[in-house]
Amino acid sequence: MYPCMLILLVIALMVFLVTSVVPSFATLYSSMSAKLPEITVYLIAIGTTARGGIVAGAAVLFGLIALFVWWSRGEAAQEKIDRVKIRVPLFGDIWIKYQVAQFSRVLGTLLTGGIPLVQGLETAAESLGTPLLRKTLDKASRMVKEGQPLSLSLQATKIFPPLAVDMIEVGESTGALPAMLSSVAEFYEEDVNTKMTAALSLIEPLIMVFMGVFVAFVLIALYLPIFPFKNSVICCPVRASAFCISICIQPLTHACPTCPIFRITLCWNQVAFQNHLVLDNSAMANTRNFQ
Repeated sequence: MYPCMLILLVIALMVFLVTSVVPSFATLYSSMSAKLPEITVYLIAIGTTARGGIVAGAAVLFGLIALFVWWSRGEAAQEKIDRVKIRVPLFGDIWIKYQVAQFSRVLGTLLTGGIPLVQGLETAAESLGTPLLRKTLDKASRMVKEGQPLSLSLQATKIFPPLAVDMIEVGESTGALPAMLSSVAEFYEEDVNTKMTAALSLIEPLIMVFMGVFVAFVLIALYLPIFPFKNSVICCPVRASAFCISICIQPLTHACPTCPIFRITLCWNQVAFQNHLVLDNSAMANTRNFQ
């Protein structure tokens, strides 16, 4: 649950930065007669396009999700999805082992209770929530009816792990199939828990690293155009409703030899009055004391 919430938070942060923060800087830089770096141009183009089509994009996304949910209700569609799950690196192996553990647990319990093997196979197949394995176990059940051993029937499916097939074969040869099926279930349940814990412990740091890299990329791309203006005053008017906002950035290069301090002046004008707010009074005072 935690990785899913983390992924949703990362997606929400990316959408906010691209559709809200980036277009604001685009408005700011549009009034400058300066050549922006290519990385900034590309980011602004993506941000402005995304902001203009965010409603349509969200509608299309929800429509595609609804269409996929409707399509995946069919058994043929679920079988195709299961085949895709098997091919997914790492998680495909975990998924198939989880299904094998569930099948072995149910079949071993049924055989211990005195249920015949063929009937137990059919019941165990119905207990699985995947059409692909149900279809596979139906074929194995028919082979068992024809006199084939259970291990060879499962091996012919080419889905069950070789180790599980070997363990079932040993159980058949020793006459302890129910106990061996329970051992198979315990082994794969422990294996699935171990691999899931390891996978989740790797996913969380990767998500955090990706989020940090993305935020750093956006900040660098947005603030990179400011540095060429270190020896000049930049006044960038941005109009919003009835107000006229003017943001003036002037570097104080003599304030500190290693970290210049920017003086930012925010002015707004209305019909009846004009106010000026200097945001860096304390910084300016500290600069004078330092000098």
